[in-house]
Amino acid sequence: MVTSKPKDFIFCSSLSSLSEITHEELRELREQPTDPQEEQEIIDRIEEVYFSSDSFDMVQYELEKLPPDLNLLELEEYRDKLKRQQAAVSKRVADLILEKQPSYVKELERVTSLQTNLQLAAVICTNARRQLHSAKEGFTEASLGLLANQRRRQLLTGLLKSLRTIKTLQRTDVRLSEMLEEEDYPGAIQLCLECQKAASTFKHYNCISELNSKLQDTLEQIEEQLDVALSKTCKHFDVSHYTKVQLAYKLLGKTQTAMDQLHMHFTQAIHNTVFQVVLGYVELCAGNADTKFQKMQYKDLCTHITADSYIPCLTDLCKALWEVMLSYHLTMQWHDEHYKEEEATPGGSDESTVDRSYVKKKLEHGLTRIWQDVQLKVKAYLLGTDVSNFKYDDFIVVLDVISRLMQVGEEFCGSKSEVLQESIRRQSVNYFKNYHRTRLEELRMFLENETWELCPVKYNFSIAQLHEFKFMGQCRSPSVSPSRQPESTETVELSLFEQYLQGGNPFEMQIDNKEEETEDVLASNGYESDELEKSVYQDYDSDSDVPEELKQDYVDEQTGDAPVKSVSRETLRSRKRSDYNLNRANAPILTNTTLNVIRLVGKYMQMMNILKPIAFDVIHCVSQLFDYYLYAVYTFFGRNDMYESSGLGLISSRLRTTLSRIQESLIDVNAGPHASPEERKEKVPSPHLSQLVVLTASDTLYGLAERVVATESLVFLAEQFEFLHLHLDTMMPSAKKPFLQQFYSQTVSTASELRKPIYWIVAAKAIDYEQMLLLMAGVKWDIKEIMSQHNIYVDVLLKEFEKFNQRLGDVSKIVRIPLPVSNVLWEHCIRLANRTLVEGYANVKKCSNEGRALMQLDFQQFLMKLEKLTDLRPIPDKEFVETYIKAYYLTENDMEQFIKNHREYSMKQLTNLVNVCLGSHINKKARQKLLAAIDDIDRPKR
Repeated sequence: MVTSKPKDFIFCSSLSSLSEITHEELRELREQPTDPQEEQEIIDRIEEVYFSSDSFDMVQYELEKLPPDLNLLELEEYRDKLKRQQAAVSKRVADLILEKQPSYVKELERVTSLQTNLQLAAVICTNARRQLHSAKEGFTEASLGLLANQRRRQLLTGLLKSLRTIKTLQRTDVRLSEMLEEEDYPGAIQLCLECQKAASTFKHYNCISELNSKLQDTLEQIEEQLDVALSKTCKHFDVSHYTKVQLAYKLLGKTQTAMDQLHMHFTQAIHNTVFQVVLGYVELCAGNADTKFQKMQYKDLCTHITADSYIPCLTDLCKALWEVMLSYHLTMQWHDEHYKEEEATPGGSDESTVDRSYVKKKLEHGLTRIWQDVQLKVKAYLLGTDVSNFKYDDFIVVLDVISRLMQVGEEFCGSKSEVLQESIRRQSVNYFKNYHRTRLEELRMFLENETWELCPVKYNFSIAQLHEFKFMGQCRSPSVSPSRQPESTETVELSLFEQYLQGGNPFEMQIDNKEEETEDVLASNGYESDELEKSVYQDYDSDSDVPEELKQDYVDEQTGDAPVKSVSRETLRSRKRSDYNLNRANAPILTNTTLNVIRLVGKYMQMMNILKPIAFDVIHCVSQLFDYYLYAVYTFFGRNDMYESSGLGLISSRLRTTLSRIQESLIDVNAGPHASPEERKEKVPSPHLSQLVVLTASDTLYGLAERVVATESLVFLAEQFEFLHLHLDTMMPSAKKPFLQQFYSQTVSTASELRKPIYWIVAAKAIDYEQMLLLMAGVKWDIKEIMSQHNIYVDVLLKEFEKFNQRLGDVSKIVRIPLPVSNVLWEHCIRLANRTLVEGYANVKKCSNEGRALMQLDFQQFLMKLEKLTDLRPIPDKEFVETYIKAYYLTENDMEQFIKNHREYSMKQLTNLVNVCLGSHINKKARQKLLAAIDDIDRPKR
């Protein structure tokens, strides 16, 4: 088989050599008998190189193949082979030509037809060109010229419009400057953006490239001015101004950037504001001193504030910071209202929703951040000056200002202001230690110079009337009638931001408060000028001040009818005298020192009210004020070594524990020049009674007036502490409340218990009990008949009581003696008298049954007369005397039981009882047994 490529080659070669083969040769080739198979074999034996390419040189190839030694036979044989091969190829080509001849003829006819058509087309084109030339000359040149001119006109018109627009763009900067001066930032940005859009349309003009750059610079300038305008809202918020600024940033697509910038400006505004305020005061106080304060750090600058300018500077500082926080509050309010309107409007884009969410989170986060900056700035100012030596009123102003600032912080972002609380706590503790130490020394000085005279106050005096307690708005004087109290109206309390939204400042009220601190609690002449006080110095025995209805028989308070049995006028008079009040409407008994302590407590409570963190420290100091006052009253008027021997239990274990605690924790018993500084700081020397106070004069009942004023002023002070208990409890931290409860239960409640030891001294000296013992010793008790007349010592004792009663009335003209005081005095006197009677009876050597009856007669006479002098019921220690007298009649067994059960009697009294009974109904053996029982009772005591 011959490949297609050799066949093509044969075909092409045959064509090229076709002219060389004659018709005879073709005929010969055609006539030669051929065997197709043999012919194919001859062709297959042709070398491949003959089929390689058209440029193959067969002659050259065959010549190069010749061997060096030529052999004619071989050459002829090889020539014949080549001829056979050529003949086979030629025959194959001839067969192919004959086979394709019909197609050749047909194609030749088509070529001839195509040539004819092309000649016809050339004629048509020639005619068309000739006719087009005629049309051009006759019509086209004129008409198309008109169209070209029209087109050129339109182009020039567009160019003129573009040039006018470019001219307008060139003049835009003037209008932009005007709009910026008018603060029309949205309009300026809108105009600038439109100009940029227009400039991009004409960017193919060379002049526009420069204008576009200029517009970009103008837009950047607008952004800078917009940033400045945004910063102005940090100090003085204006709705219209802020609305323009926000709209401008929205047009720029920089809402989130604007919010970031706004917070940066607020931070910067806080720093610049406080620095300028403090710098102004520092430079003002420094005068012409050449100190470069402006280059100082804010913290260092705060250390140059003087004490005189500290409060004004602090107030101005808080005012300035309030303006910044108010602006931020209004900014948040604007965004809340604005976003509510946007949410109500349908069709909002996702981008605006994202912006709203970002701005809301940023504003909420900024609240805490801005308040933290404010706290740090105020903290640096607070700690920059030592306020420990400030006056109390000045320090209270500082606390009040900071308290108001913390209130602002709580309303601003709900913060507890830990930074401010810690700062003011440090300053307060430092200040309060020095202040309290000074006040305790002042209190000691007051007590040592106190003459314990009545301080004249109005009958309706209440601590709520003192300006130190004005902060307790809910406290009203109990004497004010409901009709005179202002009607309470339920009003919703507005926040500070709502109160001062339209103007004003919450820190401007500090100056006004001092002008309102006026009070009128002192009476003009010691008593009120009411009609009730007209009879102050009238004689008690006269009936001039007794109402008519009391001069009549006793009237039943329930029915108004007089009972069958009338009460004597003496009884009425004694009832009237039982409270030596001189009709002073129970005016409080207190001294100047008491009033000073109350005022001091009010000042301390003001500090607690303003500064909760040091509440416990302050309450502890308040308790020390009361402790020291109580200890001083006890030291001055109640300390006596005879208490233990009296057996009356005058000082309770609770009171004794309280006094011991005060002495150990507060009183410096070793006070002197050699005491250590630490001891001096923690404790106070024990006070000494003024030499002007005389407690030894019998005509004044041994200083009873002073004792009453001192003791009852302490009781009044305790009552005021009870009144303040609830308020103090609300201020006290929960963990420290047990201390307050213990203070009230162990100390305040013991104030009234001091009445017993203090007034006992008066009772012990007011009546001559020794004289009564001497008189009783002279009485003969071993009488044989029952007497109907009492002994003389009873009359002497009753005269002593009448004398005491008269002196008590004299003292009551100087100071009101409350009913509890008169009761304690009478109780002490009667107890001492009764115990003196028992002691007198115990001194009896011999006594008969009739003598015991005489003792009972004497005692009954004493009781009957005594009940007319006092309305104290029941008579104290009445059973003490009666039981001892009746014990004389007891048998041996009953006597032994009596000794075991009645240990209130002394060894001497019980022993005398047994000895007196000897011989009458107790023998010697029984006597020894009873004395042994008495000794057994006494042995544990030893």
